[in-house]
Amino acid sequence: MYFSGLDFFAGTRCEGFGLPTRSRANSRTALEYEIQWLVRTKKKNLPPRADDRDRAKFAKAQSYMLRRDDVMVCKNIRCRKRFEITGVQSVAFLG
Repeated sequence: MYFSGLDFFAGTRCEGFGLPTRSRANSRTALEYEIQWLVRTKKKNLPPRADDRDRAKFAKAQSYMLRRDDVMVCKNIRCRKRFEITGVQSVAFLG
């Protein structure tokens, strides 16, 4: 029986990792934005009924964080424009 890659991970939502302070040209204010992440940690044990191919995939798997937000909204009440997050990786591997 073959497992998908997500069968090796337990996923949880995580908030509070701050984006470095950004200065928006339109609003002229430097504010800090919080990005939402999906944290997928590798399970401790291999799922039952795994074959050799699944064991090889499980050995290579590692925990990672996946960015959920691609676009943020400016916090300045007068501005409120949407902007893309370009300076932050979309996937970050956990050591």
